[in-house]
Amino acid sequence: MGTFSDSIGVKESTGGQPLHLSWRGSRYTLAAEPVRWYRRRNWWDEETRAAPGAGVGLVDREIWRVQVRRDEASGDAPLLTLDLVRYLPAGRWRVIKVHDALSESVEELDPGA
Repeated sequence: MGTFSDSIGVKESTGGQPLHLSWRGSRYTLAAEPVRWYRRRNWWDEETRAAPGAGVGLVDREIWRVQVRRDEASGDAPLLTLDLVRYLPAGRWRVIKVHDALSESVEELDPGA
């Protein structure tokens, strides 16, 4: 299991739920219903001040756990489980955790790893 922060492209449903991912040169499609939760963060450690009304995304981080399969993989290929964070209001997404088959997945994504 690894923890890091890596930029990722996310195509969302109209409700803001991740549907398709573009990451490290590959495309992925969700293979299971994603799970969403919020995590409090110490915003004062990262921001000098908070403007009035700027609370969206400042106090809580929106985290999504997704299970995806690489688009060019066969239907019986193992799923990759990722935790994603969406930074609001910019709408940027990052991978913050890779859960299963880390060594195998990293080798597939980055043969030099």
